[in-house]
Amino acid sequence: MQIHVFGTFLLLLSISAQNCQDKNAAAPVSSSTAPKAIPLQLDSAFNAYWYAGAAELTSFAVTQNRYGELREAEQVNIFVTEDFSRQKHVKLDDPVTAGDDRVPILKLNWIRKFHTGIYDYSIMQSVFKPVSGTPVLKTTTTIQDWCGHVFQQYDQSREGYKLSSKSYFESEGDQETFFPACLLEDELWVLVRLNPEAIPTGEVNVIPSALYHRFKHVKESIQRADLQVIKEPSGSILKLRYKDIPRSLDIYFDTNFPHTITGWEESFQGAIVSSGKRKGAWRGAYWNENGNASEYLRKTLKLNY
Repeated sequence: MQIHVFGTFLLLLSISAQNCQDKNAAAPVSSSTAPKAIPLQLDSAFNAYWYAGAAELTSFAVTQNRYGELREAEQVNIFVTEDFSRQKHVKLDDPVTAGDDRVPILKLNWIRKFHTGIYDYSIMQSVFKPVSGTPVLKTTTTIQDWCGHVFQQYDQSREGYKLSSKSYFESEGDQETFFPACLLEDELWVLVRLNPEAIPTGEVNVIPSALYHRFKHVKESIQRADLQVIKEPSGSILKLRYKDIPRSLDIYFDTNFPHTITGWEESFQGAIVSSGKRKGAWRGAYWNENGNASEYLRKTLKLNY
């Protein structure tokens, strides 16, 4: 994790944003609903917050529906800026010498844990989104429980996205699928933090959440959806409503920068799938807080698991 010099960051980000746009220029676009770059938000407040050498950690009290019953769960969202490789889609070991292979990103890692009877669930998702607003480079999702382990990855290519899945279920097994360029539902959580004013609204093509597909055991597909951002006195709401599947998602966040996420609610056929409410927050270099003496910080985040 590095503190970036403002001037150098602006120069390299301009190069990265232009190259990323060039890379995707040849991708097939079938309609105006394909994802576009959102405007840069490179002001002093953005850089002071996201390039201060610290991550933002937020904990949520969660209600999770699993096997037809509601469970108490807990989630931690970790937002942090990193330097990514444009070619390899991994974190760079040496950003200084990477040249135009360097892509500044805002990364979201979220971890959700809950019990179903005697056994545990642990879910983690990572979203790697260029701060320039160009389409997400990669997302990964893992689900672990006492039955087995599932891994899924969307990786950007010139044609759109390559989906790789690894599962212990025979009917799913090891699979690879390709999708044309479109918006990923899991990308919206980072779009909210970058610039909610520039989120495409109206009818859009969206690949629903990876967790929705895994828990429902349905094949991944592109779906038509209506996307809106509503401003209210108490904050803003991103509202996603699918047209052909009975799924909806509301993300609640602060209207003012840094657009902190305060909660969410997702439903299927009118019933709650999961909902979250913010309960604790902390900013800092968590990667340095790995000793027993740092465990007091878990109380700051009000963590139970």
